[in-house]
Amino acid sequence: MATNRGVAYVGPGKVEIQTIAFPKLELKDQKRKCQHGVILKVICTNICGSDQHMVRGRTTAQPGLILGHEITGEVIECGRDVEFIKKGDLVSVPFNIACGRCANCKEGKTGICLAVNPARPGAAYGYVDMGGWVGGQAEYVMVPYADFNLLKFPDRDQAMSKIKDLTLLSDIFPTGYHGAVTAGVGPGSTVYIAGAGPVGLACAASCHLLGAAVVIVGDLIPARLKQARSFGCETVDVSKKATVSEQIEQILGVPEVDCVVDCVGFEARGHGRDSAVEAPATVLNSLMTVVKAGGNIGIPGLYVTGDPGAVDAAAKVGSLSIRIGLGWAKSCCFTTGQCPVMRYHRKLMTAILYDKIKIAKAVNVQMISLDQAPKGYVDFDQGAAKKFVIDPHQSVA
Repeated sequence: MATNRGVAYVGPGKVEIQTIAFPKLELKDQKRKCQHGVILKVICTNICGSDQHMVRGRTTAQPGLILGHEITGEVIECGRDVEFIKKGDLVSVPFNIACGRCANCKEGKTGICLAVNPARPGAAYGYVDMGGWVGGQAEYVMVPYADFNLLKFPDRDQAMSKIKDLTLLSDIFPTGYHGAVTAGVGPGSTVYIAGAGPVGLACAASCHLLGAAVVIVGDLIPARLKQARSFGCETVDVSKKATVSEQIEQILGVPEVDCVVDCVGFEARGHGRDSAVEAPATVLNSLMTVVKAGGNIGIPGLYVTGDPGAVDAAAKVGSLSIRIGLGWAKSCCFTTGQCPVMRYHRKLMTAILYDKIKIAKAVNVQMISLDQAPKGYVDFDQGAAKKFVIDPHQSVA
């Protein structure tokens, strides 16, 4: 019988490699066949900042959860009803699980599919409250609604030569791009991005792709700011005494920008002398301050409805002290929620294949084995300026 191993969350601060069930073409209740699904041999699966929230104990995730929603793989088995995806295809898996049939999916809102999670709209692999789907930080994984969800790479050899870039299509590249698009980034824009983690760096690279004139990235970790500068970004150190507005003015001559993006989310820290203290509303309030009147705020950074480790009772249920009055007075537009990956991934794939962007270089991809995943989580949690990509079968040259 075929074997399988995966990365399991076992408690706050700890993950481990466990032997898990080999996937079957069955829905999670084990009562119905999943004839619209496929089984993948995982080629690459990435550690995401969203995973890190769970591992830190900052969500209601239960021990035993198999992690991983950023998946690229080879099809090794197809259900009876799969028509267009074939055995042997190399594919990217959007982290959103979507049926393709409900009202939201038909409107392109695949991040809030109505049919794949009985608890709430929207689902994802290996994530708390996202429908109970088994995660893909494993050797093998089952993917439902394959014809709708999967993005097939047109040429296997070409794809494998660019796999470190293409693996980012499952989440952070489209998510960063979505943050830029919803913030209104275009030719000649000035942009401030809060957060120089992998999503923030992917957003910065996306802003360059969209024609931004100046891209400024803010963070408090020197290595991550250095990584942002490595591909042409200006930077703001939010731990400094000077405010974000003052540092932006030093760069642009004015204390505001056209567009802003929150790539930090609910574990934000304060700025200046408060940078050692968690203050979850800081980033959103800062962005409302530095964006021009009428500017857009893209918010791909994660915010949750349940955070047992929050700084106060309100934040534990996702209630933050947002200066909505300031946002209203400036006529700001806010865009939140999961990125609808399928809206962007095909064109972003083409941009990669035709060398219009080097996204793996921008986010500093580092390949690791499945057995190195626990250490990858530790290093990432300590602020490493890297995107850890797991190669379960040592497939990547």
